[in-house]
Amino acid sequence: MTKNIKAHLLVLLATFLIAGSFIASQKLSGVIDPISLTLCRFVFASLILAPFIVFNKKYRTKVLTTLPRGMIIGLFYSLYFIGLFKALESTTSLNTGTLFTLVPLLTAILSIFFLKQKFYLVQLITYIIGILGTCIVVFKGDLELFLNFQLNQGDIIFLFAIIFMSLYSISTKLLHRKGDELIVLVFTTLLSGIFWMFLSIVIMEIPLEWEKLTGSLIYSMVYLIIGATLITVYLYQQAAINLGPKKVMAYVYLNPVAIAFLLFLLEGKVIGIWVTMGILISSFATIILLSKE
Repeated sequence: MTKNIKAHLLVLLATFLIAGSFIASQKLSGVIDPISLTLCRFVFASLILAPFIVFNKKYRTKVLTTLPRGMIIGLFYSLYFIGLFKALESTTSLNTGTLFTLVPLLTAILSIFFLKQKFYLVQLITYIIGILGTCIVVFKGDLELFLNFQLNQGDIIFLFAIIFMSLYSISTKLLHRKGDELIVLVFTTLLSGIFWMFLSIVIMEIPLEWEKLTGSLIYSMVYLIIGATLITVYLYQQAAINLGPKKVMAYVYLNPVAIAFLLFLLEGKVIGIWVTMGILISSFATIILLSKE
């Protein structure tokens, strides 16, 4: 198995883990503040990873030299979540889901400046097709709902948030150095996330309320900590280093496929014809983007 094929399989796995996080997050929605929830994810993911770093001299000695770059990567990652949660105070998940389809295109545009990558007309058309397909899924084929879409203050905030998500992916590739240990870079990224999220909680005066995570909610939280934080951060950063941020972010268009598949598998929910059509369109766009250099 070549390095590129392995990287594609890793980011595909990460896509399905992230899809599962939407289902787990829905169960935790409204229990505690989302920023506190994200801090909890970072803290416990770091605690799980810490022994592997502390008791390995090769990893331990690289923490201080990797930390400055991890702080930058973690800053962009944290700013995305902070922007998302702040945006949801004055907009809807439908709006954020729609705007999130711009991430692959924004990543491609920013890669021109930061990574000196080329951008072709056929790629622009493919990104637009991917956005269209994902929007069909988000709006469930309801044209009236789509035409009534309007930007509000929360949407403007989220537009900045998705720029930070693009910069997170780009910085992972840009700041990687030969000889880096990926596990150390992931660890320092999580430490950075803890710092920035804790700072947000202090500034916004958000209560932790972690004691509310009891009973079956603990299982959802464990999934978010291990599956949707620790493993996916590692998988995305590994894939971004090998494939580049443009190809990694192209998998965003497969999010609806992964969510629909998991909902069918776990809850027996069947999707409609319009959503199926949107999934096929966005999947087609992803395949085209992945086939291009």
